[in-house]
Amino acid sequence: MILEVAILNVIAGQEAEFEEAFADAQRYIQSVDGYLRHELRKCLEQANRYILLVHWRQLEDHTEGFRNSEQYQPWREALHHFYDPFPTVEHYRLVV
Repeated sequence: MILEVAILNVIAGQEAEFEEAFADAQRYIQSVDGYLRHELRKCLEQANRYILLVHWRQLEDHTEGFRNSEQYQPWREALHHFYDPFPTVEHYRLVV
């Protein structure tokens, strides 16, 4: 299993709209082969910062499967305009 970690900095003042859009858009990522589960968490110290944690079976399920899927375009259209700057995305494997 691979953990995708994305730090999402939402334009200040658009947090409620982002959360609503994400609640709807999560259906796109959930329908992709290799997706296992996800969490969206809001930062306590910075009200416009979120962390998205997505569990994938393997790296390619995200980097190739989701990003090249028909679901990616509506995901992108629903969410990417909220970010400033664009998110940093990294992938992690379990060590212990």
